[in-house]
Amino acid sequence: ARGPCIVADNPYVYFARATQLWRQHLAPAAVQGSVHASAVVDPTAQVHATATIGPLCVVERGARIGAGTVLKSRVTVGEDCHVGERCIVHAGVVIGADGFGFAPEKGQWVKIEQLGAVRIGDDVEIGANTCIDRGALQDTVIEDGVKLDNLIQVGHNVRIGKHSAMAGCVGVAGSATIGAHCTVGGGAIVLGHLELADNVHISAATVVTRSITRPGQYTGMFPIDDNARWEKNAATLKQLHSLRERIKALEQALKAA
Repeated sequence: ARGPCIVADNPYVYFARATQLWRQHLAPAAVQGSVHASAVVDPTAQVHATATIGPLCVVERGARIGAGTVLKSRVTVGEDCHVGERCIVHAGVVIGADGFGFAPEKGQWVKIEQLGAVRIGDDVEIGANTCIDRGALQDTVIEDGVKLDNLIQVGHNVRIGKHSAMAGCVGVAGSATIGAHCTVGGGAIVLGHLELADNVHISAATVVTRSITRPGQYTGMFPIDDNARWEKNAATLKQLHSLRERIKALEQALKAA
């Protein structure tokens, strides 16, 4: 027989709330409004009185940190970048490094100065060692409620819509637009200048090579197999077009017979 239990309409959310209560019991929240002695904050930066700036953080010229936001250790917020209220930014995050922009000329690369910034909304959480590049002209934008895992790369001029979530090692190339309430599985790639509609869900390890205009679940990975079978399937896949043409020719021959 089952022993005592808690019945909830949404068990996973109930579990999340319970972990928050337990966290408060184990380790009371740090006092808000502290700047660690080892942090470097430019005199022109605006840090709200209730924000917490951890050890070895750098907040550059003109940056703004909102109320109740916590920067863990070694976070860098580049010049003129804005982080909203009640955000959690984990260790090693870099917000506002230059986007990857270079113009080829005579076999060399000419740097394109990145003149935009990064704007992060409220209630955003950013995992350890994630990098969000500043825009080339317009800003890179992370809207309210977005959740980013560790080791994510967000390129310049990307826009991520409200309450979207991305798992570890996702890469979003420059100028891509991700809608609201989207999810992107671990290790997936979204190519540059593409658009994902609201409520699009990308499976892990998928490479998104075209814009997606309709909500739904999308998968674009080649399934794992033992190596010998995988090589045979890959070789067959390369012959798919010629096999299709042969089948069409056979169908036409049968019709003519």
